[in-house]
Amino acid sequence: MEPSLTGLRVLREIAERGSFTAAASSLGYTQSAVSRQVAALERASGVRLFDRRPGGVTLTAPGLTLLRHAVVALDALAAAERELKGLAPERAVVRLGAFPSAGALILPRTLAALRRTHPAIRVTTREAATPVLVRALRARTIDLAVLAVRPPYRPLDDQRPPLECETLLETRLLLAVPADGALGGRAVVDLEDLADQDWISGASHPAEPTMGVWPGLPGRPRVTHTTRDWLTKLRLVAAGCGITTLPPELADVVPAGVRLIEVRQGPAEQRRVVAARLPGPRPAALAQVMEVLRREAAPGSGRER
Repeated sequence: MEPSLTGLRVLREIAERGSFTAAASSLGYTQSAVSRQVAALERASGVRLFDRRPGGVTLTAPGLTLLRHAVVALDALAAAERELKGLAPERAVVRLGAFPSAGALILPRTLAALRRTHPAIRVTTREAATPVLVRALRARTIDLAVLAVRPPYRPLDDQRPPLECETLLETRLLLAVPADGALGGRAVVDLEDLADQDWISGASHPAEPTMGVWPGLPGRPRVTHTTRDWLTKLRLVAAGCGITTLPPELADVVPAGVRLIEVRQGPAEQRRVVAARLPGPRPAALAQVMEVLRREAAPGSGRER
């Protein structure tokens, strides 16, 4: 095999982005250029690297094998480039991905604790939806992902080997409503009380339920405002613009004018916060980050200081 470096970079980018189009946009290439690079890689390797599916592509088993070695080669070249330029070797780096609301509480506490206890470790973070972070793990562009998953707790994807997942927290959804609104004076509401409400939601994704709308709501929800940012959602609730769902861990950052209440009827909307990674040896820096993350994600940890 004599694959080009450009081809290997394209392979990694497609694996992370989930489509030729998204990879082309990220790399600044045309889609036809990305397709040519993939065709050249498949000719050089003699195997099919991607399965085409509705909405994108996934790596085949041979594609995953090539990706694993491509990432090692690309990282080694990046290290060689730093050395040739006379730059100091990077500190131990752990690349951490997290679902949006983790960035409002769990992530800041974890990073603050790591600065105190493990200053030699540099943690980089990125926020994204679960499907994006799972692809990034497979592409090895992040080392660890903090994800929120809902029952039934199925594997995060159908690729092999399965991702290793450790549960950090079990939780259940609450409803954020305007304190001076019709629902604000109640501690509990029935599911039927939510049928004619304005909702503040995150953008929908084919692989995820609409974040912000109560799951199992009868009828079609009336989404009046869309934003991924949790603080924006809560400010809109405080302004009386609608209601939204919220994990109880964010109770400490709820602004004035917002009341958190429970929803009665229907199954309890449980959520599980997990840390996911590829199986294999766990470098010391990653193990230390996991130890701190586990402690900071524990219920009540933010109130012990």
